[in-house]
Amino acid sequence: MADISYREITSNGLWKNNAALVQLLGLCPLLAISGSVVNALGLGLATMLVLTGSNIAVSLIRKRVSDAVKIPAFVMIIATFTTCIELLMQAFTYELYLILGIFISLIVTNCAILGRAEAFASKNSVGASVLDGLMMGAGFGLVLLVMGAIREIFGSGTLFADMHLLFGPIAENWTLQLFGDDYNFLVLVLPPGAFLVAGMLIALKNVIDDKIERRDAARRAPVVKGAKRVRTTGTVT
Repeated sequence: MADISYREITSNGLWKNNAALVQLLGLCPLLAISGSVVNALGLGLATMLVLTGSNIAVSLIRKRVSDAVKIPAFVMIIATFTTCIELLMQAFTYELYLILGIFISLIVTNCAILGRAEAFASKNSVGASVLDGLMMGAGFGLVLLVMGAIREIFGSGTLFADMHLLFGPIAENWTLQLFGDDYNFLVLVLPPGAFLVAGMLIALKNVIDDKIERRDAARRAPVVKGAKRVRTTGTVT
């Protein structure tokens, strides 16, 4: 495969080829876990670590695994890293692990991770694969984080609630109460709210991309040189 620039890898992961907004991969955990910032951040970090680790391993063995067994090998690698993340969460963030539940284990079946292993890491160097894993994981995690913040703010009226589940006692007082103790907008807290927020984010990205494309097209428009004939109407005095 032709060399790809690090700038292009970063741009693809964070924006142009974002796993959640463009490829629409990993939607099950994206919609189910994005009810609060702490849940979104926990799953986003776990996904990014698995994605980066599996990309490294796949890139290292890319020339030693035949096409007949590469997919099962990739799945085993991803499952290994997922298990490591599960054990770490059980050891250090057990309460958050219980909240995220099966969605940590389901990282193994996240098509975004297997897709990057097959489409990129198996064809590129370790350095490029590390950056690709970090940027794709960061892009997916940022979408999770934005959705979690929107749903928590407008659904529960809080922000950064229960952050001690991830950061420990130091985060006990991080909760911001924005709309009063009795505020509750149930639609955004429930799964339908996740679909609404995801749809709005996808639409917003499409609008931004369209404006960027129009601006670039205007810049590329040819400039006509030389004199131009101008037709005038009416009486010229």
